[in-house]
Amino acid sequence: MQLRTVHAGTAKWFIAGLLAANLGACGFQLRSAPPVSSALEPLMLDCQPPVPTSLCLAVRQQLELGGVELATEEAGSNYQLSIRGFEQDRRASAITVQAAAAEYTLRHSVSLELISTDGVPVIANTRLTTTESYRYDETNVLAKQREEDNLQQQLSDRLAQQIIFRLAPITSERLREIRDQHQKSNSPAKSQNATP
Repeated sequence: MQLRTVHAGTAKWFIAGLLAANLGACGFQLRSAPPVSSALEPLMLDCQPPVPTSLCLAVRQQLELGGVELATEEAGSNYQLSIRGFEQDRRASAITVQAAAAEYTLRHSVSLELISTDGVPVIANTRLTTTESYRYDETNVLAKQREEDNLQQQLSDRLAQQIIFRLAPITSERLREIRDQHQKSNSPAKSQNATP
């Protein structure tokens, strides 16, 4: 009886190992933030109020985990990532027969802008938004408040991921293209102004 239990446990671990190896062999990976190009280094992260500290910390953590060198002051950076204009909204999205809220929708949005130190807009002012809904139960207010707090943190984490996703496609080649386009768009305006 004891021997059969040991073999059954070993067989389970062996099957779990085979399954993990097969998943790895087919290219399966857990979803994570894409890497941010080193072409943006050193990067200055500028979070302006009322952007919550949790969102700024989540973005900073994602960048640091990706190995991005962050500047502590604007003078030491090549690019500045500005996060501002945070808005938070909570609305009743469904009501009960007694006209009480049965479901709430939470929405977080923030503005993002990436500019080089010489004023070239790499990512123009862009609005990012994320939403989440949850059911509300009047008889369990404390638990629902905890759930809402957890959802607020998840929304901040999602916004941080969206910011990183916006930075991911910016490579050194893409930066050259953006600079060339910026110079071309500003050159005709200067030559027209100089000609009487």
